[in-house]
Amino acid sequence: MNETSPVFTGNLSSDMDVLCTSIDRVAGKIQAITEAVRNLNQNRVQLENKIEDAQKRIQHILSRLPDQSDGRQLNLLGAAITPTNPEEDNEPTTH
Repeated sequence: MNETSPVFTGNLSSDMDVLCTSIDRVAGKIQAITEAVRNLNQNRVQLENKIEDAQKRIQHILSRLPDQSDGRQLNLLGAAITPTNPEEDNEPTTH
């Protein structure tokens, strides 16, 4: 922002040209700032949507957690796993 101020000479035509050039330069900067703000707002909305989606996924996973007293195996990605009966897994012993 080290720009020099326009120098007015007293010549109306020349002074108008300097003034128009300054106005055009400021208008260009305003346009660039407006575009940057628009992009930032779009990025903010996208990030807010991503955060909201992540929060929904986390809440869904948390809602599927069994109670602390539940001894079943935890399966967060699929259907609920029915607990296996430990007696069914034992092979018969020969005495």
